Amino acid sequence: MPYDHRKTTRRTRSRTRGLALALAATGCCAVLAGCGASQASPSDGKATESPRASSPAAPTPSGPSGTASAPEAGPSLAGRTVVLDPGHNSGNFRHAREINQKVNIGTTRKECDTTGTSTNAGYTEASFTLDVTHRLRDLLTARGAEVVLTHDADRPWGPCIDERAKIGNAARADAVVSVHADGSAVGNRGFHVILPARVREGSADTTKIVGPSRALGERIAARFARATGTAPSNYLGSGTGLDVRDDLGGLNLSTVPKVFVECGNMRDPKDAELLTSAAWRQKAAQGIADGIATYLEG
Repeated sequence: MPYDHRKTTRRTRSRTRGLALALAATGCCAVLAGCGASQASPSDGKATESPRASSPAAPTPSGPSGTASAPEAGPSLAGRTVVLDPGHNSGNFRHAREINQKVNIGTTRKECDTTGTSTNAGYTEASFTLDVTHRLRDLLTARGAEVVLTHDADRPWGPCIDERAKIGNAARADAVVSVHADGSAVGNRGFHVILPARVREGSADTTKIVGPSRALGERIAARFARATGTAPSNYLGSGTGLDVRDDLGGLNLSTVPKVFVECGNMRDPKDAELLTSAAWRQKAAQGIADGIATYLEG
């Protein structure tokens, strides 16, 4: 779930910490922020947003179980920087005061972060997103990309949504992907990719990243469907697997191409069965990696 809802290598870890320290030194990290709360079900206490944009439909796989596509070699990603943002933090629930503090998202002020959602059996979104991010990092570094994580379970809570955006900006990333899982109603199934709307208000200006972010999102949606065998969301995006939003600080404050990937609905038993499977999470990471590579390779 995107946090501000209205929702292994030493090199990677040291680069993450270095960026965070640099931001703190310049006053960027006043309140450590998470990336936003996603579209959640009424049971999560959050309203579900209806889709507001349509685009060419992502390929629909033949079946819900599917099989992973073979890893694609492709040209090297050497010289490219990708920032990966694992949604939420497992420690957030112990730091309600900190994550409830409001931060500036460009157009208004919203909570630093949320705890995220979970399956009915208690598998948390924060655990899911970190696992998929680690798998995704390994796939991208194997292709030669430099990968930066916004956090690696190396801090007690956060970071807040504004800091997450600043980490991507400071890295001058070629692409930023925030990994999530949704918390919607039972029967709502499938993945979707959240794209930034055109926002130019206050300190938010997404004018330059709307086009590139859509291109990134479309490629991830297509490759995610292919690798996982899962269909695009049946409750958002009109079957395209794409949703445009203007209320997420992680997108509003980004100056580089960025998307959120909601890999499935943790509150639906059938989706939860996939999300809790290590084999399926590897497929999810493969699909996202293939989408990023396709985008970066032009």
